[in-house]
Amino acid sequence: MRSITPQDAAIIEVAGGVDTHSDTHTAAVIDQVGRVLGTEQFPADTAGYAALLDWMRSFGQLVGVGVEGTGAYGAGLARLLHRQEVLVIEVDRPDRKTRRFQGKSDPIDAVQAAKTALAGERTGVPEQRDGRIEALRNLRVARRSAVDQRADAQRRIKTLIVTAPDDLRERLRSLGVKDLIITCANLRPDRTGAASPATAVKIALRSLARRHQQLTAEIADLDELLEPLVAAINPGLVAANGVGTDVAGQLLVTTGDNHDRLRSEAAFAMLCGAAPIPASSGKTNRHRLNRGGDRQANKALYRVVICRLRWDPRTRAYMERRTKDGMSKKEIIRCLKRYVARELYQLITTPNDLELAA
Repeated sequence: MRSITPQDAAIIEVAGGVDTHSDTHTAAVIDQVGRVLGTEQFPADTAGYAALLDWMRSFGQLVGVGVEGTGAYGAGLARLLHRQEVLVIEVDRPDRKTRRFQGKSDPIDAVQAAKTALAGERTGVPEQRDGRIEALRNLRVARRSAVDQRADAQRRIKTLIVTAPDDLRERLRSLGVKDLIITCANLRPDRTGAASPATAVKIALRSLARRHQQLTAEIADLDELLEPLVAAINPGLVAANGVGTDVAGQLLVTTGDNHDRLRSEAAFAMLCGAAPIPASSGKTNRHRLNRGGDRQANKALYRVVICRLRWDPRTRAYMERRTKDGMSKKEIIRCLKRYVARELYQLITTPNDLELAA
C-alpha cells in the first residue's frame, strides 16, 4: 500500500471499486495506471457508506467508482454516491478465466471492479433507484408474485380435479375458470371426515379456490395504484398501439429513472434482448439470436407485436410481405420486435408534459 500525502491527494486522480455483500462492502482504490493504493472493509449501512466514500477520497480526486450489484446489495451505496455526485459505474463480476488465474477474495474482486471501471470494460451506468420508477418497480414485484401464485393455485385445482372422485370430477371438469373458482370456494365439506380422500379433496379445492380469490383481489388493488402511476410517468407510452399499463410499466422499469444512460435506440434494443448479435467469420456474414438482455422486457415487446399482428393493418401487411420473401413467422416477429423497440425508445426518452411542468 502506498503512502499518500495531503499534497498528493490534492492532485492524484483515483478510481474505486466495491465488492458488495449483505453485511459488508469491501472497497479498493487504484491510481490511473492501475496500482493498488489500498483496500478496506466497511459495514453495509448508512454510516459505512459515508466512511467508505471518505476513505476513497482520502487517496485523491475520485473520478469514478465501480460497484458490483447496484441493483441488489450495492443499491444503498449507489444511492449515496449518486447524491454525492460521484460517477457510479456498474461492473459485472469477473469472468471465470480471470478468477481462475487471480483467485477469489473480496479484496481481489474489489480491485478488479476498480480496474474494470477504469478501463471501461463491461460497464454500464446503473439505474437510479430514488424516483417514481423505483416505486413502480416495487409495486410490480408484488403484482407479479400475486399473478404467479394465482396461476399456481389454478393449476393445482385442475390437477386435483383429475384424480377426484367420479361424481365431483364430472361436476367440475366442464366449468370455466371463473365458475370453477366460485364453485370450489363454496364447497361445504365435513371437516370431521378429513381422513377420507373424498372429503379431503373438497377441503383442498376450497382452500385453493379461496386463495385464488384473495390473490385476485390483491392484483386488482395493485392495479388501482399502478394504472395512474404509469400514466403519470409516461402517458404517451401507455397510449401507444398495443402497449397498455402492464407493458409500459415493465419497459419503464427496465430503462429506469435515468433513461439517458441509454445512448441510443440500439442500446435500448440490446437491453431488451431484441438486437441480433453479430456472428460473422471470414466470408460468412450473419447474425444470431440474442438470448441476453432483460427477458421480461423482451416478453413485453413480444406482447406488443402479437397485439399489433392481430389489430394493426401496417403490421399485418408487413407480415404478409415478409412471408412472401420466404421468412418464417418467428423471424418476422424478431424483426418486428426490433422495430417496436425503436418506436418505443423514442416515447420513453421524450419528456412528457408533466415532466416539463415539474
